Amino acid sequence: MSITTPTSASVGQTDNGQNYNFALTSLTFLFFIWGFITCLNDILIPHLKNVFDLNYTQAMLIQFCFFGAYFLVSIPAGYLVKKAGYQRGIVIGLLIAAVGCMLFYPAASVQAYPLFLVALFVLASGITILQVAANPYVTALGKAATASSRLTLTQAFNSFGTTIAPWFGGLLILAAAAAEVGTAEFKAQEAAAVQVPYLMLAAALLVLAAIFAMLKLPTVAEHHQSNIADADAGSAWQYSHLMLGALGIFVYVGGEVAIGSFLVNFLGEPHIAGLPEATAAAYISYYWGGAMVGRFIGAAVMQKIAAGKVLAFNAVAAAVLVIVAMTTSGSVAMWAILAVGLFNSIMFPTIFSLAVTGLGKYTSQGSGVLCLAIVGGAIVPLLQGVLADTIGLQLSFILPVFCYAYICFYGLKGSVPKH
Repeated sequence: MSITTPTSASVGQTDNGQNYNFALTSLTFLFFIWGFITCLNDILIPHLKNVFDLNYTQAMLIQFCFFGAYFLVSIPAGYLVKKAGYQRGIVIGLLIAAVGCMLFYPAASVQAYPLFLVALFVLASGITILQVAANPYVTALGKAATASSRLTLTQAFNSFGTTIAPWFGGLLILAAAAAEVGTAEFKAQEAAAVQVPYLMLAAALLVLAAIFAMLKLPTVAEHHQSNIADADAGSAWQYSHLMLGALGIFVYVGGEVAIGSFLVNFLGEPHIAGLPEATAAAYISYYWGGAMVGRFIGAAVMQKIAAGKVLAFNAVAAAVLVIVAMTTSGSVAMWAILAVGLFNSIMFPTIFSLAVTGLGKYTSQGSGVLCLAIVGGAIVPLLQGVLADTIGLQLSFILPVFCYAYICFYGLKGSVPKH
């Protein structure tokens, strides 16, 4: 079948016309659920900050433990997926994530911050396995030339999860907890506010695990290979564009998570918007909603324009918006920082797909390396927390600006494979 113009109907087709649309549709539910869970951390941070009287650095241990799991689990997850296959890897990841969600119940019952961190680590370990399995699976289910567009499209549903999660968390966690401020039982009730939402998530994850265990998904023996993959290389670590891409994932996830982590507190600043926490949580949906809209736009744009150029443009735009948020006040600063989400949109899937281009049989290993780099979500927010405690919250956003500067470089130069 000859296809001259890429369309949504052809997104899941290979060069020989094989159709993977059903498999891609199934995978979109995974992208949705892990986006939803990850974004709930932005609600947990101000929530647990109040419950346990934490400073910014201590509160960022939430992201440190969650994204630290990527560093410890990604490489073993890569081996697991290589042995068990993509589908079984997905089921295992869903089951582990469900266990992590269930651990929130005892953590809230005993009101112990370390136990919350353990629960987050277990939950993130499951999400890491999902990332290692699902991202390269999507790149393999279709034409190599449209891998960036395809992964961006499925990542848009990840952003749909991050868009509605702040509303969900603000309603069921922050608003419920705020109702009893000032009473003797305040801390106990605030801690307990997370129990029902995370038990609901555990149930959803278990249902998804059962569904994916029964689905008949295609088996991909090996990924699309190009000339670069034909070289006699021993491992994925020898490809410079993968290594530079791993650093790109590190700074991108770190910058995006850092901004999202501080949004509730930033919008609560008197000279910015002065919003109460539950109200500010609803505005986070604009940040993540922008990422969702941008991914749908980006999936179409990258059918026509080189992915690296689109990546560089978005990085520059995001950096400019963060600088505006740092140097202004009121509604200008508020909407500038929220608009960053629109330009974050295509960064992760684009960096990921550019970095695994041409890895061939080393794609699973390369995926593990890239997911290892998601540990940036643990390091960068923690560093910004230290900056916020020392130079102030608004000025601490200089850190994401440097992250976007590197992403611009990767889009223009670092992503070009060395033959």
